[in-house]
Amino acid sequence: MKTSTDRGPEVPYFISHKMIDKKRIVQLIEEKLTDDQFIVDVEVSPANQISVQIDSENGITIDTCVAVSRQIEGNLDREVEDFELQVSSAGLGQPFKVFRQYVKNINRDVEVVLKDGKKMEGILKSADENGFEFETSQKEKIEGKKKKELVTRLHQFSFEEVKTVKNIIKF
Repeated sequence: MKTSTDRGPEVPYFISHKMIDKKRIVQLIEEKLTDDQFIVDVEVSPANQISVQIDSENGITIDTCVAVSRQIEGNLDREVEDFELQVSSAGLGQPFKVFRQYVKNINRDVEVVLKDGKKMEGILKSADENGFEFETSQKEKIEGKKKKELVTRLHQFSFEEVKTVKNIIKF
């Protein structure tokens, strides 16, 4: 039986906050990057969790990540826009997300996964706005020969034909 002092179940109290504009974060990052550095990805969740991935033709240092983090933090007010921030370099072995990653990785070993699920390994030979060229080499039985021979083929793909392209890490 309810009494006059029962108020029912407790309702959580939510503090409303303003969602941070992704375009604003991108602009702040671009102000800090040099010409050989570039943005790979920026995500801003509804809870204002900001995740930034950056890369460079020459690799990203921890100092660059710290500088970008400070640039963002220094231009946002935590009292108005409560946020969580993570700045990192594009991970090795992660799929390429932007064109400049293809250019950076020309003449390096990569794995290509086509939309139909077929996997291929080889060397990224070139890239332009339409797609990329990829070279594979494998031993095959040649008609009229006793032994298998190394056959090299050049494949051209549009970006729409592939599911993922990523570095192959070799030790």
